[in-house]
Amino acid sequence: MGERPAEAALVAEQQRLRQVLPFADTADFDDAARGFIGRLEPCVVRDAEGRVVWDNDSYAFLEGEAPKTVNPSLWRQSALVARHGLYEVVPGIYQVRGLDLSHITFVEGERGVLVIDPLISTETAAAALSLYRRHRGDRQVTGVLYTHSHADHFGGVKGVTSQQEVDAGTVPVLAPAGFVEHAVAENVFAGTAMARRAGYMYGAALDRGPRGQVGAGLGQTTSTGTFTLIRPTLDITATGQEEVIDGVRMRFQLAPDSEAPAEMHLHFPAHRALCTAENATHTLHNILTLRGALVRDPHVWAGYLTEAIDLFAEDTDVAFASHHWPTWGKDRVLEYLSLQRDLYAYLHDQTLRMLNQGLVGAEIAERIQLPPALENAWHTRGYYGSVSHNVKAIYQRYMGWYDGNPAHLWQHPPTEAATRYVAFMGGADATVAKARTSYEAGDFRWAAEVLNHVVFAHPDHADARTLLADTYEQLGYGAENGTWRCAYLSGAHELRHGIFGTPITGVSPDVVAQLTPAQIFAALATRIDGPRTWHEQLTLDIELTDTNQRYRLRLANGVLTHSAAPQRTPAEATLRLTAAALPQLAGGDTAPEALAALGVEIDGDASVLGRLLAALDRPDPDFAIVT
Repeated sequence: MGERPAEAALVAEQQRLRQVLPFADTADFDDAARGFIGRLEPCVVRDAEGRVVWDNDSYAFLEGEAPKTVNPSLWRQSALVARHGLYEVVPGIYQVRGLDLSHITFVEGERGVLVIDPLISTETAAAALSLYRRHRGDRQVTGVLYTHSHADHFGGVKGVTSQQEVDAGTVPVLAPAGFVEHAVAENVFAGTAMARRAGYMYGAALDRGPRGQVGAGLGQTTSTGTFTLIRPTLDITATGQEEVIDGVRMRFQLAPDSEAPAEMHLHFPAHRALCTAENATHTLHNILTLRGALVRDPHVWAGYLTEAIDLFAEDTDVAFASHHWPTWGKDRVLEYLSLQRDLYAYLHDQTLRMLNQGLVGAEIAERIQLPPALENAWHTRGYYGSVSHNVKAIYQRYMGWYDGNPAHLWQHPPTEAATRYVAFMGGADATVAKARTSYEAGDFRWAAEVLNHVVFAHPDHADARTLLADTYEQLGYGAENGTWRCAYLSGAHELRHGIFGTPITGVSPDVVAQLTPAQIFAALATRIDGPRTWHEQLTLDIELTDTNQRYRLRLANGVLTHSAAPQRTPAEATLRLTAAALPQLAGGDTAPEALAALGVEIDGDASVLGRLLAALDRPDPDFAIVT
C-alpha cells in the first residue's frame, strides 16, 4: 500500500538500531521452535460461508533481513509471532499458536482435555482443536478456562464446546471473579468507538507486506469470525484457590486490575508449569491500549508478578502465556518474570518521580530511559505497548487530562484550533511548504503536527493530504511498535483512499445476551440524544415475566434513569416480556409484529416505548479520525 520508499533519515535510524540491539541473541527463535509437532496447511481458516476469517500464510514474506520500510526490531518480532502450529510446552500441555491474535492451550486430563483461552472466533478455535486432535487423538473437551476478560481469550468458546454441554454440567467453565461484568462492559458501552479505533490499531484495512501490515507485536492481527461467549460456571475468587478438573490440579492467583480488570494466573503443580495469562509476555504490554480502555495499574501489575514469583517460581520449570512462546528452565523463568516485573514497576515509579518534579506526561515520555537490563532484553521491547504512550497513560491515571498549565485548560477543539494555526502560519499553501521542508529534513514528527492542522482546517487540500499521508507512512516505517505502525499506515490509507469504517468484529449477540437488565438500561442511557430530549418526559415499567423483576425507566431532562425499587405512582405504560427478549427490544424495532414475535405485552400508553426508542442516537462506526 506504500506510495514512497523509506527516506534517508529513516534508513539511517534503522541502521543504528541494527547496531545497538542484540540481534546476535537467537534464544527466542530456539524457544519459539521448541516442541513443534505440526501445522495447519494451508494456515487459512474460513467461516461457514467460505469467507476467510484468518490467513496466517499472508505473512510468509517475513523472512530474511528486514527491508528498509520496517523497523528491524519489529520485523524480528513479527517473524517470531507469525510462526504457527501445534507445540508441546511440556508433556501433557500443548499450544496452538499463530491461529489468532492469541494462543489456545490444551491441558490433557484423565478423560479428555482442558482448553485455556479459546481465541476470538469459533472458526479459529475449532481449527486449533482439530489440529490438536489430529496429533494427540480425538479427546473430548472436559473443561474451559478463561484467564481474563479480553475478547481474544473467550470469543471462540463455541468452537470448542457448546452451551448445551456446559448447561449439562459436562464441561465446567472457569474464570476470575468479575469476568462477565468486565467482558461485557468493555465490549458494549464504548464498543463502537473502540472497534473503529481498533481498525487502526491492528491495521485491519492494510495490505500485508513490507510496506503495509507486518503484525501487531502481541500477535499478528485479530481474526474476524464468529464471536461468542459462554458464562462461567465456576468463579475463581481468591488467590490460593485450588481446583481439580478432569484430574488436573490447578492453583490460582487472582490478578485483578492488571492487564485486564478481571485476570488470573494458573499453576499446574504436576507439570511444574505456570500460565501468566497476559501479565508476562515477550513485549512491553499496554498500560493504555490505543483502541481505548480504562488505564491499567502498573503498580499492582508489578506486585502480582512479585507475588507469582513468591508463590510459584520455586516449583516452576516453564512459564507460558496466551501470547508468544514459553520460557523454559527454573532460573530463566525467574529472570524473565523478574525483568517483566521490574519493567512495569520502573515505568510506574519513575513516572511518579518525575511528575512530582513538575514534568507532564509528554515531557516524561521523552526523558525517561530504561536501565540497560531492560533496554537490552528482547521481551521488554515496546512492540505492543510503548514506553512513550505507557508513560503518558500512567500520568493520566494519576493526574487526568489536565497538565496544570492554564493555557491548556480551555483550548479550542481540533478543527477550530487548526483554522487559527494555519492562519497564523500564513495560510494552507505556505504551511504545507514549510512542512515539506521539515519532511525533507527527516523531522516527520513535526511535519505530522503541522500538516494535521492544515488537513483539519482544509480537509480537501490535496497537497496537505498527500504530504501528511507520506509523513504518516515514514513514521509507520520507523515504528518499533506494531500498533503504532498500523495506526500511522492506517491514517495514510484513509487520507489516500477514504474512510474504511470498522473492519473489526463488532459486538456479538452472545455478549449482548450476557448483559444484565441494569447494564442494558445503562447502555441505552449513553445513547440518549440529550439536547433533542430536554423537554421529553416519560415513565415506563419493564416487567420481566420469567425472572419476576420489575424496573422503572424515567426519561427527563435528557437523562434516562432506571430503578428496581418499588414505585409509589403508576408508569405511563408497562411492558411485560422475558429477560431474553430485552436485548432484542433494545435494538429498536417497535413494529407490532416484531413485538408480538418477542412476546411483548404493553399496558397503558403504547406510544411510550416508541418515544423512548426514538430518543436514542445511533453510534457511528465510520467517524473521521485523521480529518
